[in-house]
Formats: sequence, structure tokens, C-alpha cells
Amino acid sequence: MRTELDPEFSEETAQPIDWSVADKVLTEAETSWLATVRPTGRPHVTPLITVWLDGAIHFTAGPRERKTRNLRENSKVVVTTGNNTLSDGLDVVVEGDAIRTTDQDTLRRIAEAYLGKYGETWRFSVGDGVLIDPSGRNDGWVFAVTPRVAFAFGKVPYSQTRYEFREQS
Repeated sequence: MRTELDPEFSEETAQPIDWSVADKVLTEAETSWLATVRPTGRPHVTPLITVWLDGAIHFTAGPRERKTRNLRENSKVVVTTGNNTLSDGLDVVVEGDAIRTTDQDTLRRIAEAYLGKYGETWRFSVGDGVLIDPSGRNDGWVFAVTPRVAFAFGKVPYSQTRYEFREQS
């Protein structure tokens, strides 16, 4: 991974933010925002809950949801998280492709990660290539977003750190 501070968008005293700090934000974030592109080219943004596991952001979406329909046409996404204050915390932006995950063992680990992070409210069961929501009514497709590029926006001092990840082979 290459880490680089952008001096144009950083205060003079700013230092690059270590990836471990951004990793912690991704791990602990209760809410993230997913940006996809509609087939018409218009953007679509929605809040969702995520788990950061094995170097990827994982989220669920029903097969008929707008985000899933968008992903069928264009897998490129942006996932953001952080907080909405001007002078506190760290905002993280991840760019990558949302790839559907159907492997049963991986789905079990993701379901366990949701339970560990969000508690009994989000106890998913594992179906055939899907996670089933706690109500038992909705099958959720699971997507993984492995970062291609990520950014951390520090607020004290203001900074912008860019992370470039090596392509997975």
C-alpha cells in the first residue's frame, strides 16, 4: 500500500494518517454511506450498516433494492464513514468494486461479525448464498468492497491522506 499526504488539502503541520487509524474507523463505524450509480448515470446514496473483515467492507442488500439493481450494471462504488462534525474525528472514503459473496464459510464469518458488532438485533442466519435478516423474511445478498483507493480526512489538523492498494490477483 502506498500512503501519501496531499499538501494541497492539508494544514502545514499535518502528517499522513497511518492506515491503522483509518482501519479502526472502518471497523468501529456504526453507519456507512454507499454511493452507487443508476443505469441512467444518476447517483444513488444510501446509509447502511457494514462490517470490515479481511480487508474489505461487507454489506447486505436485497435482490430488488435499488443499490443491488445498480450494482448489477456497475459494480464501482464509494463507501464513506466518519462523523458529521467539522473539528473532531476522522472521515474515511473507500473506492472499489462491490462483488457479491456467496461462499458459505465466508457468509458465516460475516454473519458472526455482524452479531459481534451490532448485537442480537442483527443476528443473520446463513441461507444458500445469502444472509437472512433477523425477521426471517428477507434474503440479503452480501457484497464485499476491497479498497482500490481510500482517503482519510483528518480534522485537527486538517489533512487528506490517500492510500493506494495493490491490485488483488
